[in-house]
Amino acid sequence: MAHVNYGTIEPRSLGFYAVLGILGAITLAGLGAALYMEHHGHWITGMSNQVMWGVPHVFAVFLIVAASGALNVASIASVFGRQLYKPLARLSGLLAITLLAGGLAILVLDLGRPDRLIEAMTYYNFKSIFAWNIYLYIGFFGIVIVYLWMMMERRMNDYTKPVGMLAFIWRLTLTTGTGSIFGFLVARDAYNSAIIAPMFIIMSFEFGLAIFLVVLMAGMRWTGRELGDVVFGRLRNLLGVFVAAVLYFVTVYHLTNLYITQRHGIEGFILLHGGVYTQMFWLGQVIVGGVIPLVILFSGLGKSRALTALAAILVVLGGLAQIYVIIIGGQAYPMPLYPGKDIVSSGFFDGVVTMYSPSLPEVVLGIGGMGLALVMAAFAMRVLPFLPQSLSDADADPHHGTRQATT
Repeated sequence: MAHVNYGTIEPRSLGFYAVLGILGAITLAGLGAALYMEHHGHWITGMSNQVMWGVPHVFAVFLIVAASGALNVASIASVFGRQLYKPLARLSGLLAITLLAGGLAILVLDLGRPDRLIEAMTYYNFKSIFAWNIYLYIGFFGIVIVYLWMMMERRMNDYTKPVGMLAFIWRLTLTTGTGSIFGFLVARDAYNSAIIAPMFIIMSFEFGLAIFLVVLMAGMRWTGRELGDVVFGRLRNLLGVFVAAVLYFVTVYHLTNLYITQRHGIEGFILLHGGVYTQMFWLGQVIVGGVIPLVILFSGLGKSRALTALAAILVVLGGLAQIYVIIIGGQAYPMPLYPGKDIVSSGFFDGVVTMYSPSLPEVVLGIGGMGLALVMAAFAMRVLPFLPQSLSDADADPHHGTRQATT
């Protein structure tokens, strides 16, 4: 590939400013929702001492997982030496930082008192996976910032590969740590599984690439830059592979649970008679987030850029449904306090499915975190050169002209 030229966003239409305004309004609404919950207390939410992680945590975990996956494009370029992805590496690193910032902002604002974060950052219980993740998140910010510096400073380009390798290992560790939050919880039948950590890794690839593809297509279109079929086709096919891989891991996860007699209850709850959780699993996660995108991406429909963008958006929606089922569905199913015993009477909700209805402030806070991540990315692209000036076929594929002549 020839030398890549980058530039800041110089919008040629009102679309960019309109989207920036909408994202800014969404971010402010999320901040308002956080202040509202802090003022009135968490009793106004749908969360309780049975469902302690609600919709804000769904959005937060989704963004944290997607942040790791967004860096995948840069890793393919620097770690695996695929030059076709090199022009996309800067945007990949930028989205990794902003998505993680958006996810962590939701978690901090959902604490009720954000100053409690000082306690979490100064006193560590190293038997807790949450304490480990604080180091992983802070380290991710630092490593990716250095990674971007190596890419953007010409005299530091020789160090891009070793720093990229460190970022690659760190992000896999980060996603493993996020997945292990659930995999290490032995008290919940829906969790406590070794396969959850690798499943979260492949989920990160899917979610991060879907968001990356939407942002790339929007950024190139609104600035009048060319996105050729070569780069577009590679990203589209890669997204399809990740969607199929996530469906595979989900299938293995549920087949594993079905093999374990003790977990037939939770599997019946999620797959058959769990009400909204069953609907979100089959309709949201499997069909909207899996089957429909696969049909679009691996058929002639994928040649349409509008439909490919739709497939990526459906992957995001399906991903949110998947995290919702994992986090909230796993908590709603009753926790066996006395395994193998029948409880005659109890005042501790034994055997009772917990009812959870997310409140409006919860939903607005979660969406506000996504808005914050995207508005930070848009602002950064406006002031720093993250987008390549051209991703045309001639620039991306040096053999493009030869192939056309042969054809």
